[in-house]
Amino acid sequence: MALNGLAIYKLLPKTNCKDCGQATCLAFAMQMAAGKASLNACPHASEDAKETLGAASEPAIALIEIGTGDKTIKLGNETVLFRHDKRFIHPTAIGILVSDRLDDAALEVRVQAINGLSFDRLGETYGVDLVAVRNDSGDAGRFVEVVRKVAELSTLTPALLSEDPDALRGALEVVGDRKPLVYGANPENYEALTTLAKEFGVPLGVRADGLDELAGLVEKITKLGHKQLVLDSGARAVKQVLADQTLIRRSAIMKRFRPFGFPTICFAANNDGAQRVLDSVVYTAKYAGILIIDSVDPAQVLPLITWRLNVYTDPQKPIAIEAKVYEVGTPGRDAPVFLTTNFSLTYYCVMGDIESARTAAYILPVDTDGTSVLTAWAAGKLTPEKIKNFLETSGISERVDHRRLIIPGGLAVMTAKLKDITEWDILVGPRESSVIGSFLRDNW
Repeated sequence: MALNGLAIYKLLPKTNCKDCGQATCLAFAMQMAAGKASLNACPHASEDAKETLGAASEPAIALIEIGTGDKTIKLGNETVLFRHDKRFIHPTAIGILVSDRLDDAALEVRVQAINGLSFDRLGETYGVDLVAVRNDSGDAGRFVEVVRKVAELSTLTPALLSEDPDALRGALEVVGDRKPLVYGANPENYEALTTLAKEFGVPLGVRADGLDELAGLVEKITKLGHKQLVLDSGARAVKQVLADQTLIRRSAIMKRFRPFGFPTICFAANNDGAQRVLDSVVYTAKYAGILIIDSVDPAQVLPLITWRLNVYTDPQKPIAIEAKVYEVGTPGRDAPVFLTTNFSLTYYCVMGDIESARTAAYILPVDTDGTSVLTAWAAGKLTPEKIKNFLETSGISERVDHRRLIIPGGLAVMTAKLKDITEWDILVGPRESSVIGSFLRDNW
């Protein structure tokens, strides 16, 4: 059972030195009790305290790593139920299903389609994380052969889905060095699969029928000495999956119930494409560490990746780009110059609408800590003085012969001040970037 805050406090040095980042030792103890701090943050903890508080300082949900090198996928290590409490840490890993019943030609087509599921959003590239090979054929030899072909065709981390220890051993001999997920431990085969997972040093997916059976199975596996686990309650109906996912997370975070202190895996297998995406959205929002989806349709995968990005973005830290001069097209020395903020969504909207207007231009996103135009202005993060400084330090004066600056329509109140303190003529642009094209036709 986890220690409460006062019990933890009694074992701390009580110096209130603030080296842990908290104002007092009591505040730090309360953070530890809530699973939001680790004893490692206290440099003055005694050896006795470290030994006693070892379990209390462990994360409520264990950190599990799948894959190697730049393909390493981190799961778990979460500390909250709701992202606004702090933030969710490790995004749901998305895996695409591949059946070993496919013939070689269809297999190659599907894997190449999976490799192509990569998308650019807000200047970053995002894609799927896993190729999940499932042993539908029941043939260990065919399963191993398909795993080998998938490994040759894709650099994505494999997930091996089978309940057959022989099939999994053969597959691990092929791709074990890539540290795949082995999924398929159940009450009948868990001893053999646990031995296999320990031998190859890979995470093990555990499935049972219901939460009670799952908790008992996890305890048996951890007693065998393997604690790199991913949990599956066995539910497939979205309503029951949602209930199970919530109970697992609540038990781990709020009650520190150790058998549920591992990431989870969910399967979105609905035959209807739209419903499959909606199910996936639910699982991603409600704590799935890994999501396996049976689709290579970009129209289904892209919304899911976008949703994942939104859920796992720190709500207290806006997405920002670097404040510097950006070019749209190949602007010359007479190209228009647009001012905006470095909030990613604002910048990319402006950039996209300038591109749609078929105009080469410069964009100057002022550093406003990633806030939008009106938010930055209201918060005092976008002032005439700051704009003046950015114009002088960005180097835009050396790139254009004119001195005409287009500011967002929402900043019209700054026009007079900007004219007074800078050498630039100020043009008040539209309030919405979608009409930049018509604005340029009338004013440039």
